[in-house]
Parts: sequence; structure tokens; C-alpha cells
Amino acid sequence: MQAEIITIGDEILIGQIVDTNSAFLAREFNKVGISVYQITSVQDDKEHILKALEEAEGNADIIIITGGLGPTKDDITKITLCDYFDDILVENKDVLAHVEYLFSTYISTPISDLNRRQALVPSKSKVLMNQFGTAPGMWLEKNGKVFVSLPGVPYEMKALITNEVLPELRKKYHFPYIKHKTLLTYGLGESAIANRIEAWEDALPSFIKLAYLPNLGKVRLRLSGKSMDKNLLETELKKQIQLVLPQIEDIFVGFEEDASLEAIIGKQLIALGKTVAVAESCTGGQIAKAITTNAGASKYFNGSIVTYATASKVNTLGVSKKDIEAHSVVSKEVAEAMASKVRVLFNTDYGISTTGNAGPSKGDSDAEVGTVWIAIANEHNVYSEVFNFGNHRDKVIMKATNKAFEMLQKEILKK
Repeated sequence: MQAEIITIGDEILIGQIVDTNSAFLAREFNKVGISVYQITSVQDDKEHILKALEEAEGNADIIIITGGLGPTKDDITKITLCDYFDDILVENKDVLAHVEYLFSTYISTPISDLNRRQALVPSKSKVLMNQFGTAPGMWLEKNGKVFVSLPGVPYEMKALITNEVLPELRKKYHFPYIKHKTLLTYGLGESAIANRIEAWEDALPSFIKLAYLPNLGKVRLRLSGKSMDKNLLETELKKQIQLVLPQIEDIFVGFEEDASLEAIIGKQLIALGKTVAVAESCTGGQIAKAITTNAGASKYFNGSIVTYATASKVNTLGVSKKDIEAHSVVSKEVAEAMASKVRVLFNTDYGISTTGNAGPSKGDSDAEVGTVWIAIANEHNVYSEVFNFGNHRDKVIMKATNKAFEMLQKEILKK
């Protein structure tokens, strides 16, 4: 069973908004066994929309359309649907009553005839009541294909998908089971991993596929299975994971479905009753941000300090000015001093530090752009490693952030 998603709106195509609707729809469809064949974004233009509808009908069994259902002249989805389905707009009394209720209850401006036009729907459509807005969803069918038009406002669309569309699709179709399991790895590149697990990958059963998802120092290995037999699918996925884990045990950190590496580290620290603090320079707070994204981080994360300028490393963190003059601000000595001092400052078991040149210029150090020192300190000692993460600023920052977490977890697992 395949679906196609069509998002309508010039605001998407000019980059004014990010299309989060398609990502949500793809995730929700995947959960119930619907494969998304294609995602298409089109202008607020009748011919463009008609062409997209025709192509989608040839590609998929279920076509979901979002956007273009407002009351103004630039919202032409309903009129275009009438053209495509050889239909006319008619007033739906239930929708009209709902629109009038929303205005009388929640909206201070008087209702206008333009607002009442939201109650006009194609006569052949089944109306899906939008409890959170004035634009209803509409379900139409043609040549055995289902077309569903939904408002583009994310929270309205999500409620309609959850409460109306998916229950109706489950009644109409019997979907296969789709299950993903994603293994998180750090410290080895995509091609090196592929070489290591080539024989295992070649022997995967036909209903399980492997995808490599590299991202700045980490690689996700996503196993995707599809079958009408749920037990077979789950049993085989477990079997394949047990077969591959011994081949990647030195780089495997956990399953993405369970948690991110930062969250995994957090659970490990809580279990050990340990805490951590961070001193960042070139990463500019990215490590602290990643840690605090996880609820409950205060149980193990005592605090952080961003000593971006050289003077702040000396005056605020207490790094020796002589060490900086002797070795440079981007050096083993400075990185290790930062990690040790932030651990003491926040009274934690572990301290992490980063200092480097993210670019595009060298700043206060002669170290090459992309050079980053990362240090980890504990109660007894401190150690550091140096890396060159390339010449793209954002890439350097995120690679350094990911590497810091990788190093911290290795240190935790020593205990």
C-alpha cells in the first residue's frame, strides 16, 4: 500500500516555512504499514495542482493533500478538486454551524461571508470535521484511489490524521507491518562499516533492508522490515541484530528508537550516581544544549560555561595565562586545564572541554582551521585527543560535539 503526499503553498517553495507536515505524515503512515512513494510540493496554481494530482493517482493508492484551504482568493485547493473530480461546491450545514460557533466563542472579530465560505465543500466529498479550525478535511475517491485534502495548519492537520483519516484507512485497507530498528554507531565511517559487515548485509532476507545514515562523526544503521506476518518480522529483526552486533560492538552505543547518545549517557550517569559539567569554546554551548534537550538532565548535569574568548578562559575559568602563551589557546594543555577546572567549579565527577578553530579564520591560535582539542577529566586524571574536522564551520562544531559525547561514554564505560 503506497501513499503520496502533496503540499500546496508558495510559502514552502520560497523557503518561508519548513514543511513539517510531510515529515509527520510519513512517520504516522509508516507506523501503520503505509509506504510513502513520493512527497511533492506545488505552487498555489491550478494547473500545477492538477498535474500533481494526476501523477499521484498513477503512483499511489492514497493521496494526502495539505494546504490551500483558507478563505482567501489565493487558496484554490477546493476549486481545483472540483475540476479534478468533475464536481461543484456545496454548503455543508454542519461545517457552517461549526465555523459560526468558533467565531462566536473564540474569535473577537465578527464573522464575514468570506469566513462562511469555509463551509463550501465538493459535493462528492465526505467531510472530516476540523475541531480546531474552520477548514474541514475532505475525503474523495476516484478510480479506486483515496484522496484526502487537509488544512495546512500543523496542529489541525495532525488532529484530523489521528482522529479521522487513519481510523478510516484502517477500516478500508489491511496494511502490512513495517518495523524499523536503528543502531547508533560512533567513531567509524560509513564505508569502513560497510566493509566490516558486508557478508551479513548480503545475507539479509529480502523483506529486510539496510540503510546507512551518516552524520558528522556518527553513522546510523537502519534496518527496515515489511511483512504481513508480524511475528515473522519481529523475530527476524531480532535475529539479524544479534548477528550484526558482535561485528560492531566497539562502535555500537545503542538503539535510536530507545534514545539518543546524549540520553543514553544520561541514563548511565544516573545509574552510576555520577555528574558532569562542560567547558566549551569552539562548540559554543552545543554540548550543553544537547544534554539539556533531555528531560531530567538536572539529575546528572550540574552546569556549563562557554569561555569563547581567550580572556574568559583565564579570568572566568582560571586557565593559566602562561600555558596559553606557551602552548596556544588551541592545545592539549589548555583543553585539559579547561576540563579539570570546570569539573572542580561545578563539583562533578566528569568534566568535558572543547577548544579549537572552527573557522573561517584562525582567531587567537595558529592551529589550522578545523583543529579541535577535546578533553575529559575525572577525579583522578585527565586526557585529551586532537582532531581535524575539516574547513566548514558548522561541520566542525557538530563533529566536535558528537566526538565529545563519544569520548565521554567511553570514559563512563571504563568504570
